[in-house]
Amino acid sequence: MGVKQCLLLAAAIVCVAPLGAGSAAGADDDDAVRASRWKDLQQALFPGRHLQQAQGVIRLDAPARALDAALVPVSLDMTGGKPIKGVYLVIDANPSPLAAHFVFGPQADPRSLKLRVRVDQYTNMHAVAETEDGQLYVATRFVKAAGGCSAPAGPDDAAALRDVGRMKLHLLGEFATGKPVQAQLMVRHPNFNGMQMDQITRYYTRARFIRTIDATYEGRAIFHLDSDISLSTDPVITFGFVPQAKGRMQVVVRDSDNATFDHSFDIPGS
Repeated sequence: MGVKQCLLLAAAIVCVAPLGAGSAAGADDDDAVRASRWKDLQQALFPGRHLQQAQGVIRLDAPARALDAALVPVSLDMTGGKPIKGVYLVIDANPSPLAAHFVFGPQADPRSLKLRVRVDQYTNMHAVAETEDGQLYVATRFVKAAGGCSAPAGPDDAAALRDVGRMKLHLLGEFATGKPVQAQLMVRHPNFNGMQMDQITRYYTRARFIRTIDATYEGRAIFHLDSDISLSTDPVITFGFVPQAKGRMQVVVRDSDNATFDHSFDIPGS
């Protein structure tokens, strides 16, 4: 099953198994609902595969109570020593739970990853690391946040779309040939998800969101990202890579309107 099919199936599962934040159910009942939802999501996203507990392979960090449900920072630590092939971020109770799937290339340093997401209601998050030998390891975090998926992307749609596709890149450390370095990529894009209301027209804004991001260094892959409507407005992604020499990083972003944005960055830049 492909990523797009998994997204659709996972979204359908959430719709038929909602978690009522304001219901009279007790904590035990809520835990049971969350456990049932995650069981269904596992079957949809990882059919026939066994998920092991994190065991130090992956750690998921997010605020217990988010300050802004539309900009929830998530950090993934994968310094456990096992070679990491890719990682999935699942926000269980979101309308489309699979927020991101990163696949790392030969230029990547996959030990650390940061991004910002929308959270629709109180929910468990799951980060699933896939190792080079095909094993899956899962870490869990409960986050209290609500309303992030319907929060407007800006004062109006025109303002949110201004400079769409513009990118910036910052190195978060000293450049050294052959040594891992962290980079922060910022992409200007509203990531409209179809749930936001234009504050002027009072109509719901048509969905338009980032589908994929590809980052390469001198033609060799750093990461490929499949994303969906849970990625925040103007996403910021912090990732690691290993430059073997001074060169150029190419970033290509594609959205659900089939628009493509690409930019090259000199590493290290002036």
